[in-house]
Amino acid sequence: MNSQSTAYPMNNTFVRPEMFYISGLQDMPFANVFYIFLLVIYFLTVISNIFVIVLIYLEQSLHSPKYIAVSHLALADLCATTAVVPKVIDTFLFKSNSISFDACLANMFFVHYFSAVQSLSLAILAYDRFLAICFPLQYHSINTNSRMMIIIFCVWLFTVVTIFITVILITRLSFCKSTVINSYFCDHGPVFRLACNDFNPNIIMAVAYTTLFIFVPLAFILFTYLAIGTALLKIATSEGRQKALKTCTSHIILVAMFYTPLAVTYLVEQMRRSNSNARILNNSLSATIPPMLNPIIYTLKTEEMMNSIKNIYIKRKQEREHNVRNIEVQVQ
Repeated sequence: MNSQSTAYPMNNTFVRPEMFYISGLQDMPFANVFYIFLLVIYFLTVISNIFVIVLIYLEQSLHSPKYIAVSHLALADLCATTAVVPKVIDTFLFKSNSISFDACLANMFFVHYFSAVQSLSLAILAYDRFLAICFPLQYHSINTNSRMMIIIFCVWLFTVVTIFITVILITRLSFCKSTVINSYFCDHGPVFRLACNDFNPNIIMAVAYTTLFIFVPLAFILFTYLAIGTALLKIATSEGRQKALKTCTSHIILVAMFYTPLAVTYLVEQMRRSNSNARILNNSLSATIPPMLNPIIYTLKTEEMMNSIKNIYIKRKQEREHNVRNIEVQVQ
């Protein structure tokens, strides 16, 4: 299909393309291998995040504000990866690069929405660690399960409204230039830059998105760790400091994995030195690798979750042994 389609429904000077063409990684060697690699990552992400959600649901000892926030991050990771990878695989592995205007807007909404929720989820976890270490005596009275659920609900509601406004502003644009989107999905920036009328409101929303969902959460996380570091210095024993810091190590790793690729991409974009394929490759990996590693890191580096896995294993083993004994008794 010709990517520069001219089949436009027109209303005076308003031009809305019937289809966009997602270019993706053009002329990259072994591109198909990369897409299969993304598919493998997706399956691992689905399995690991569902495992974390089910584990927290089944284990009563994990029904706490901290693990409500952890399960929320797992859900956000699962949804964010699902919004990206299946469409990417369908688009490039099966050569269906064309996407309708409405489908493009839906893809844009869900990818940006769940990416924003991921970022805010890390801020929620930082808030939980901040209260636990800086206000240990008041932690259980301040940070209850119901309050954590309210915070999560407000995050989802605020994000829905913001991303909906961002996406709906695309409908006021007239596309009379190219219809080729230089990205691996219907990315907001590459789409609105194809317009030939005023897209200043879209630029404003792009800046607002970056500020609200990247810089503000990151600044909040850095502030909480500055406060946590100050609180740790007041702990008398080194053993106490190490124990408190150990509860934060998983979250610190998750924050580094999520924000470092975004920061690198942003800085390179500002210097106007980014290669198109390099930018798309970096963005696609940063959107898929952290969701796969997050549950693994949180499980392996969190004592409560490892103990819960052991407890569930022991309970299942005891149940099997009990059932075997009952069968033997019945046979006798």
